[in-house]
Amino acid sequence: MPSAARLIAAIAIVLAAALPARAFDTTAGAAVVYDITTNTVLLEKNADTPLPPASMSKLMTINMLFEALADGRVTLETRFRVSERAQAMGGSTMFLNTTDRPTVEELIQGIIVNSGNDACVVVAEGLGGTEDAFARMMTERASALGMKSATFANSSGWPDPNQRMSMRDLAIIAVRLITEFPQYYHYFSQTEYPFDGRAPDNRFNRNPLLTLGIGADGLKTGHTSEAGYGLVGSALQGERRIVFVVSGLDSEQVRASESEAIVNWAFRQFAMKTPVKAGQRVAEVPVFLGDAATVGLVPQADLSLLVPVTSGDGIEAEVNWIGPVEAPIAAGQQLGDMTIRRDGMSDTVVPLFAEAAVGKAGFLPRFKAAAAKAYTIAQGLIADEPAPAPAPAPVETAPTNALTN
Repeated sequence: MPSAARLIAAIAIVLAAALPARAFDTTAGAAVVYDITTNTVLLEKNADTPLPPASMSKLMTINMLFEALADGRVTLETRFRVSERAQAMGGSTMFLNTTDRPTVEELIQGIIVNSGNDACVVVAEGLGGTEDAFARMMTERASALGMKSATFANSSGWPDPNQRMSMRDLAIIAVRLITEFPQYYHYFSQTEYPFDGRAPDNRFNRNPLLTLGIGADGLKTGHTSEAGYGLVGSALQGERRIVFVVSGLDSEQVRASESEAIVNWAFRQFAMKTPVKAGQRVAEVPVFLGDAATVGLVPQADLSLLVPVTSGDGIEAEVNWIGPVEAPIAAGQQLGDMTIRRDGMSDTVVPLFAEAAVGKAGFLPRFKAAAAKAYTIAQGLIADEPAPAPAPAPVETAPTNALTN
């Protein structure tokens, strides 16, 4: 049957010296703030509501292009045709025309820096044949990547009732672009791209944080009258990287000030601690019919947590396992997990493993255990007790993604 035990006191004391950080009262209509380094959601507001993403959905178009680069379908030097449909795109553009044959690298910069709607259509037609087919590809791929609300009608974020993403969807694709395609991530911090000198007034990156010296290095702004002003941003300070998404803001100025305030809050209201090291015993559990009475439970990697900087008591840790644990036990066999709970923040679940191997008990201890059980049953103290359940097989567990919980 399931059993649970509190984390040993020495670690609980380290974790208990913290109170939930002052909540950030964002004026955005919807928002997510996520710490990549510690896999922690710091803030959520209407995070799962499908909303018009405007040009922030261009990140999905970029992802499709990066995937094509990764599997060799295109290279940075591959040239794409510009159709009349692409040339006719309004809004923010690279001012491409049908005589152009831009390279993939030029299109990447045109989408990220210039927010070129024409460049998005060129990529869509180059990879999908038609933009409609490419939009269907984007929707299918987004679902496969865990974006539960994402649907696409086009490649650029042009207003359409079927173009929808949640803030969590946008955070998921942002994290993917950062972690899966580091060789291309530098394009997101590029502040200017004067493609062929055609768009002097549209050559600057609209991300208001890139020049502030706060570690911001991406990713994409967005604006339509329906969506308001939004930003998918990321910043790196020291060992920590955050991703944040805001939408529904009233102006460029508000977007700039709100985004800067979020970055400052995320880095200053939380400190990264490592209360438990890899291999450090956090609990021990009884072993049934083993040559040792107990076995220690340890994590296989250092546990790094964000701890709010304000003093107080707002964090608890609990170790859980399924018992009884029956010998034999292999060293490194997963036997349970540890859940860290912090008020106002997402839980952190850490797998725990056997510290050492435990063999089966010898004949005499097993005989005594069986005899004692038979005597108990005979006395009527317990009736028809089933045999102890076998220990669960080791389970390979993937790291929990807080964004998809």
